[in-house]
Amino acid sequence: MARAFVGLGSNLGDRERTLERAVEHLGELPETAVVAVSSCRDTAPVGIVDQPRFLNGAVELDTALPPRQLLGALLEIERSLGRDRAGAPPGGPRTLDLDLLLYGDAEIDEPGLRVPHPRLAERRFVLEPLVELDPALEAPSQGPLEALLAKLDSGA
Repeated sequence: MARAFVGLGSNLGDRERTLERAVEHLGELPETAVVAVSSCRDTAPVGIVDQPRFLNGAVELDTALPPRQLLGALLEIERSLGRDRAGAPPGGPRTLDLDLLLYGDAEIDEPGLRVPHPRLAERRFVLEPLVELDPALEAPSQGPLEALLAKLDSGA
């Protein structure tokens, strides 16, 4: 089993209920168990700022699904809960966003799949829930997440 972390985000509809349902769906994946769920944070949008605020959090999973298969399952959960990527601008409003942030100590750089998530170190709304789940958590080639969060705090 691999230890994986998934970021959760929603800024359309009933954000809290959508994230709850996403966690339920994650728990129904084959060979996968939800280990822990962070608290959710109300956050300002990044990039396209003229849109509703987000509710963000993270989930820790134990899974036997390979990374590409897990990513496919995340995309299917997004679709099942109302996300339509067709014609939607990247970074725009969405009912649900599920990102594979970390997958064990794997470093993957393939078309459509990058782990650790390429903007993990730049995003407080990603780092804070991960550090809440495991203060000692490290990202391959990036180091302790607490240090990355401190770097954001210092503006360095």
